[in-house]
Amino acid sequence: MVRAILLGSGYVGTYLAVGLERIKKGAVAKYGIPLSKYDLPYRVEDIEIVAAYDVDLEKVGKSLYDLGRNIFGEDYDVPETLKKVVVREGINLGSTQGLPFRTTGLEKKYPLKEAIDKLIEEWINLKPDVIVNVITTEEGTAYSSKDEAVDKILRGDAPATHVYAYAAAEYAKRTGRGVTFVNAIPTPVANNPGLLQLFEESGAVVFGDDGATGATPLTADLLEHMAERNRFVEFVVQFNIGGNTDFLALTDPGRNKMKETTKSSMVKDILGYDAPHYIRPTGYLEPLGDKKYVAMHMEWISFNGFRDSLFISARINDSPALAGMLVDLIRLGKIAVDKKLSGTVYEVNAFFMKKPGPLNSKNIAKTHAYRQLLHWLGLA
Repeated sequence: MVRAILLGSGYVGTYLAVGLERIKKGAVAKYGIPLSKYDLPYRVEDIEIVAAYDVDLEKVGKSLYDLGRNIFGEDYDVPETLKKVVVREGINLGSTQGLPFRTTGLEKKYPLKEAIDKLIEEWINLKPDVIVNVITTEEGTAYSSKDEAVDKILRGDAPATHVYAYAAAEYAKRTGRGVTFVNAIPTPVANNPGLLQLFEESGAVVFGDDGATGATPLTADLLEHMAERNRFVEFVVQFNIGGNTDFLALTDPGRNKMKETTKSSMVKDILGYDAPHYIRPTGYLEPLGDKKYVAMHMEWISFNGFRDSLFISARINDSPALAGMLVDLIRLGKIAVDKKLSGTVYEVNAFFMKKPGPLNSKNIAKTHAYRQLLHWLGLA
């Protein structure tokens, strides 16, 4: 059994929970889960979501079954097993600032240190192996040392993601149980030296940062294609527009900068030169819902100075794409716990993340990263 906690009960968390339970019922195939065809120590069916957290008052106190019904409608097969997972109150610290929600947060009821201790006590009772962070994208900076990280976190001068990461490390330290923190959003954790030091000393693992699902891995593989064939890329344009909460949050310039940093970090790493590029989420349009619009334009110089171009237009279901990746990241997180690892694991991050940690690690084509991941797992 792999015990998982969800931080964030929006589209991604709900899609993940509903999809897992439908797989257990045999109602749907395991498409979209990259490693499902391999014999890992833990099956997809072994994952159990033992708790979920949020700060949206429309979600706190409701079950994941209720949230699934709200998203999918009355005619969709939302497994009733999700009625047992009731959304708990999480840490806010301004993570929802500017968004049109009525919110709460443990730190509004208790001093921050007490709120963190309350969270850790809950986790001690829940005994998670993996904690998955899928809250709304926040601004956040890196810390140069563990001491700086702890000081800013306990003073309340840090985003909710960093508070959750600290709590995960403290949970591992206090219990002696390993745990993996999966950071599926851009706020730096695996690329954060201070937090990484905290994880290493606590016997905890972090995978991150920012799950790579749609246009980003495709762009990385196309750049590798150009590099291998010695074609000079003159520019890259890649943008997407969506109508879910995360795209709404990304209309904030600070949050958008976080996403731009993780999405565009691949260009120089793969090509060896920083081709002019515009790679970022560009807008929110509510009618698009969770099915985002993606566009890409790349131009390059080929033999004898001739110029070629590539244009891609796509509609991608945003949350299911990430949820499928998270199924594997949860299983890999438990494998890392069993191996008694600490810190981060580049081989996992390079395939699953837009900006793989640790800091200054190279982005590589996802095709290459996939082979490295299989080798780390002993499957290749």
